[in-house]
Amino acid sequence: MSHYRLAATPAQVSGLLEHCRHARYVWNLGLEQRLMWRPGRPTTPGYVAQSAQLTEARVVEPWLKAGSQTVQQQALRDLDQAWRNFYARTHGRPTWRRERVHEGFRIVGPAAQRVEKLNRKWGRVLVPKVGWVKFRLSRKLPDAKSYRVRQDRAGRWHIAFAVVPEAIQAPENGDVVGVDRGVTVSAALSTGELLSCPGLSGHEQRRVKHLQRKLVRAKRGSNRRGKVRAAIARFKARESDRRKNWVEQTTTDLARRFDVIGVEDLRIRNLTRSARGTHDAPGRNVRQKAGLSRRILAQGWGRLVQRLKHKAPGRAEKVDPAYTSQTCSACGHVASENRESQAVFRRVACRYEANADVNAAINIARIVAAGRAVNARRETAALVSEKREPQHAPPIVA
Repeated sequence: MSHYRLAATPAQVSGLLEHCRHARYVWNLGLEQRLMWRPGRPTTPGYVAQSAQLTEARVVEPWLKAGSQTVQQQALRDLDQAWRNFYARTHGRPTWRRERVHEGFRIVGPAAQRVEKLNRKWGRVLVPKVGWVKFRLSRKLPDAKSYRVRQDRAGRWHIAFAVVPEAIQAPENGDVVGVDRGVTVSAALSTGELLSCPGLSGHEQRRVKHLQRKLVRAKRGSNRRGKVRAAIARFKARESDRRKNWVEQTTTDLARRFDVIGVEDLRIRNLTRSARGTHDAPGRNVRQKAGLSRRILAQGWGRLVQRLKHKAPGRAEKVDPAYTSQTCSACGHVASENRESQAVFRRVACRYEANADVNAAINIARIVAAGRAVNARRETAALVSEKREPQHAPPIVA
């Protein structure tokens, strides 16, 4: 995706919000139909049937007819793809779209190619039923066949063009680096570097807490509550922007410096799962677990690996994290006692002491390097066997 900031006028914002309402209504209506299925009942309507029903609904419903048919049909296509991803076990079950949370729509086909560059700083896109909307040209304009317009919780409008990101060329220096992701240190490299994802400053965090207390006291539905919610959303958007910027800079630097990048294969969804439990079997330390989950999500673990795969395809490898934090990178001894604390690794027998995260990153790099060496030997052996000429028996002399 290639993202840009939209600069819509108040009149255009009204039209964009109307598209969002149409897309959300069609998505939720189609989802309700899909969720009505029960064992023993007929199959619920798919995209083709729902698209035909949408055409009929646009005839009798003026509100839908006034909107863009492209936006509404694409919402059904997105819903159908979401169910396909769910059945393929690559994504979770599709959920309801809510106002002020899932504000967005997608444009595909010829309408998505009506994009122009105005000058060095600005471009514009022709949104159906809205008109030409300007956007900040912060990078090269891509050649895309679809785009998505969305509004974040801070009220900012964005446009994202669907393009395959260009990979960064490998330096071809043979260097391998291991990356250990943590909470105290966002990313520790096997080279000894400790990288931390920037978040809100102390003053900003105190301001957010004050606004959250103010939000609790505000009356639901009041203008005051809406202003406080918007203020909190602006702080959250600032934190998210800093995290994304750090991830982009870090992944670009790693892709340019190293040939192979090893990371732990962590199940982030399982690590951040709620500990509430059930009514019959309630969980323990729920509040502490929730705090830990928030700190994990604030480090950008998942986005870091995702962008590494985009920028260094075939060069970012996942490693089983088992025992990487308990293994001494100097002598190879494995014991839980080696990790003295969250930050200190000390092996009593060989007197090796290092940062615990750096020690784990070194182990990750060695596992990746060993796996690459084994694969290289296998490829060499296969190549030699293919080039070897078959042995022929000497001719028999009568």
